[in-house]
Amino acid sequence: MRTLKITAIETERVHVNHRGDWLFVKVHAEDGIIGIGEASHGSDDARVAHLIETVTPALIGWNVFQFEAFRHRFYRDAEGHAYHTAISGIEQATWDAAGKALNLPSHQLLGGSCRDKIRLYANINRATIDRSPEGFARNAEKAVSEGFTAIKCAPFDDVSVANISQGSLTPPICLGIARIRAIRDAIGAEAELMVDCHSRFNPGIIVQVAKELDDLRLFWLEDPVPLENLDAFAHVSQSTSMPIATGERLRTLSAFNRLLQQGCVDYILPDVKHVGGLLGLKKIAALAEARNVMVTPHNPSGPVATAASVQCMASVPNFALLEYAWGEVEWRASLVSPPETIVNGFIDVPRHPGLGAQLEEQ
Repeated sequence: MRTLKITAIETERVHVNHRGDWLFVKVHAEDGIIGIGEASHGSDDARVAHLIETVTPALIGWNVFQFEAFRHRFYRDAEGHAYHTAISGIEQATWDAAGKALNLPSHQLLGGSCRDKIRLYANINRATIDRSPEGFARNAEKAVSEGFTAIKCAPFDDVSVANISQGSLTPPICLGIARIRAIRDAIGAEAELMVDCHSRFNPGIIVQVAKELDDLRLFWLEDPVPLENLDAFAHVSQSTSMPIATGERLRTLSAFNRLLQQGCVDYILPDVKHVGGLLGLKKIAALAEARNVMVTPHNPSGPVATAASVQCMASVPNFALLEYAWGEVEWRASLVSPPETIVNGFIDVPRHPGLGAQLEEQ
């Protein structure tokens, strides 16, 4: 059996903007090989970094090729969000190190490639400071002008419990609808449009909202109601005409299995940063494939998590689109080498070893 033992693990935090930072993981192995991963958005970056430091002694001398053994020992379902993010970041870095040792891209170790490029959708939410309908529309139009053929927005972030308890379409809800209509007018009828509700509605109100949006031909309605109540989720799915997407808050195989058994979702959104890395993402995709559900990974992330998601989704038959955090910072592409390159809304599946990217030290 091929061995490549871990010698050290470190983290590096890069400030992004008012929405948070990116936390990267570096796994040092024998022969001077360094694998990289991303452990951003784990609720508390300092805690995630501390958890990585805490688990490091148990990983010194660990063989990076033991992916299944790593998951079995370290990815425990009962642990919380920060812990799962920490382990997921390390796991991505082991795939990168293993690929570099074998001079193979990670997707070849995951079963080979189903496609040569990955379609992205532009999530404009983080970059949209002007939250007026016109502000949303300007950014959506700009993303389309850059070649993206699918746009996601979160137009209901100022809808509160007080709004939905009134049982009618209150002004904040109507403002959200106006934002969506402005985006559709700006991007035209051909571009795909997704709407993320961030679980802010109850079943009765979101069904009313969906009827107001019927003519806009949405690609999906995401997280319309809290996922804790699967029966309510199923009711919404059965009562609306548009596809339903969810799953960004789920992290374990058992949680995704419960969701898929309910039969109330068309697209699932697992996140490589939280579900146990590439192997966890691949296992969840296989569960969805058995139910004829498409996988569209949650990825409002930095370029390393994007690279990891690209490698995994290259090997997944039931992949649809990958999220891209559009417009957060101008220097994003130059953070990795070779630079992250998007052409006409697609990113090529790298042929370089491992995840196909190196962190630029400066």
